[in-house]
Amino acid sequence: MRTNDEGVRGSTDAISSSTRAGSQVLRDLRSLHVCVFHPHDRDGELLMQQLQRIGCQVHCFWPPLDTPVPGSDLVFIGLYPDTITYDFAWCDADDAPSVVAVVNYENPTIIDAVLRVGAKAIVAAPVRSFGVLSALVLARQISGDLKKLNKRIARLEERVYGARKIAEAQEILMRQHGISKPEAYKAIRDQAMGKRVSVEEIASAIVAADEILSIGR
Repeated sequence: MRTNDEGVRGSTDAISSSTRAGSQVLRDLRSLHVCVFHPHDRDGELLMQQLQRIGCQVHCFWPPLDTPVPGSDLVFIGLYPDTITYDFAWCDADDAPSVVAVVNYENPTIIDAVLRVGAKAIVAAPVRSFGVLSALVLARQISGDLKKLNKRIARLEERVYGARKIAEAQEILMRQHGISKPEAYKAIRDQAMGKRVSVEEIASAIVAADEILSIGR
């Protein structure tokens, strides 16, 4: 059971980690490459100016390109009633840059467009100096946190998949050689050590071989 001190210490560590991550985002602002897909109007000009004041390297395009400029860290997209017809299919890619939506109206169609592009933050139009920096930092922070979570999930899925393969391989060896479960695992581990590969790789090979042999049974 965790003591109160341990709980407080865990919460403090989490806050410190989050603070460090936020500080890093702020330090990286001047190295960011930002792509702006926004009509060349007053709001587009103000958005460009504010991003340049922050220190970002900015490129603005309208109509929008099929994909952001290579190396873009973040993309601002103007989502207005007369611009939401653009596809922005690149937003679905796993390595797509963070997106900030610029909107001037709230209705189901606009909100749906914001969700469709996977926006991590919103800037309200007419654009003002206040809010752009916060949206930029928030989008970067959320995207970074999501990438870390996705990597962690991928690692956990690999472990679960590997554990299943090991269990299947143990069952196969137990059935074929009449040995116990611990003995089957030892046999798999010894093979892995001898071949200098992972236990999961040997287990997968055993399962694959059994599936091939079972075809002619």
